Amino acid sequence: MKNEKIRVFLADDDEDDCLLFQDALQDVDKNIELIVSRDGVELMKVLKEKVPPPPRVLFLDLNMPRKNGFECLKEMKSNAKFKDIPIVVFSTSGDSEHIKKTFEEGANHYARKPGNFVLLRKLIEYILSIDWLEDSPRHFEKFLLPHPARPNE
Repeated sequence: MKNEKIRVFLADDDEDDCLLFQDALQDVDKNIELIVSRDGVELMKVLKEKVPPPPRVLFLDLNMPRKNGFECLKEMKSNAKFKDIPIVVFSTSGDSEHIKKTFEEGANHYARKPGNFVLLRKLIEYILSIDWLEDSPRHFEKFLLPHPARPNE
């Protein structure tokens, strides 16, 4: 199974964030296929075309054009083909209402975008290590992922 490519989906309209994410992801594991969608309409189209097989995880930004992350999350969780895909809401927002709403809509975790490459890499590495079968049932206390500890300098 070592030769099998891991598929990760990212839905984010910010080009700089996408490039940083791609670099950090490749730094974690070169055997990962990243599929990027720039808005929610494109994400839903990509899901319909590329699933199955499902991605290991979908990183979902909330603030996207045409269809936002909340709308995508709701649509995915109401579709039998997509409802079991692990979703990590990946946003700059720390708004408690956003966090609560995404939990209620069925996201697996909520993570705020780290401000630098090292922390982003650690967060991605942690998320990719999650055993999604063991991670269920979801608990609100564990929903918000903390930023990884800062490395000793």
